[in-house]
Amino acid sequence: MRRDGNPEFIEALARGLDVLRCFPPGTSSLTLSEIAAVTGLARPTARRILITLTELGYVRSEERGFSLTPRVLDLGMAYIGSTNLWELARPHLRELVAQTGESCSIAQLDGSDIVYVARVAVPKLVTLAVTIGTRFPALQTSLGKVLLAALSPGELDRTLAEPSRSGITPRWTPGRDEIDAALRDVRAKGWAVTDEDLALGIRSVAAPLRDGDGKVVAAANVNAHAAETSMDTLVGHHLPLLLRAASAISADRAAWQDRPLETVEIAR
Repeated sequence: MRRDGNPEFIEALARGLDVLRCFPPGTSSLTLSEIAAVTGLARPTARRILITLTELGYVRSEERGFSLTPRVLDLGMAYIGSTNLWELARPHLRELVAQTGESCSIAQLDGSDIVYVARVAVPKLVTLAVTIGTRFPALQTSLGKVLLAALSPGELDRTLAEPSRSGITPRWTPGRDEIDAALRDVRAKGWAVTDEDLALGIRSVAAPLRDGDGKVVAAANVNAHAAETSMDTLVGHHLPLLLRAASAISADRAAWQDRPLETVEIAR
């Protein structure tokens, strides 16, 4: 049965993506039965999809099941490469890390979650591991607060109504009045901070990244361990450096958007 009312919806493609997404973190291989159970697909359907994905090089058949191949990374890197955000932000993030001694990241909104699209990390013991593609509930992160605060009231309502797909249970679970007050504060300041809202030991400060039209398209943050970095240091020292880096990244993105596009004449 088609899960979408749109007659143009391709259910077979959706099922293939379901299979690619069903491998949980830390699990390198799943059996056919496990994949069918997780995706809700009949075993014959799951098997046909796995055979197709194997032929395309995204899945590898093993003695005890199936595993993803590195080619799956092409799907995510295609998005990152298409925005050029990482290439533009990399030198600024590296400089920010050198100035603060803390890990710095960029994330974008996906439903009610944030997804990390760029990161320069320093080796520190943290509660939650973060890599490109990691997702967390937006509301409990400084990055997410910045992104949520930029939404229109209708967009915010629809976003908050979506369930998180991060698998994380955050420490801070506010009601709507508290959420609205927190986001008003972010809009007034132009930046956001969190102090162990997501998990113990994690505090961070974030600022918006804008395109040439002034629209918030992502957010950048400085992430610190609560036992090592005080809130005074985070806001007093790291925040001004972050705001400067965010402004530089936004300016570079605006310039990239306004670049003249080459036209290629085709000989006839």
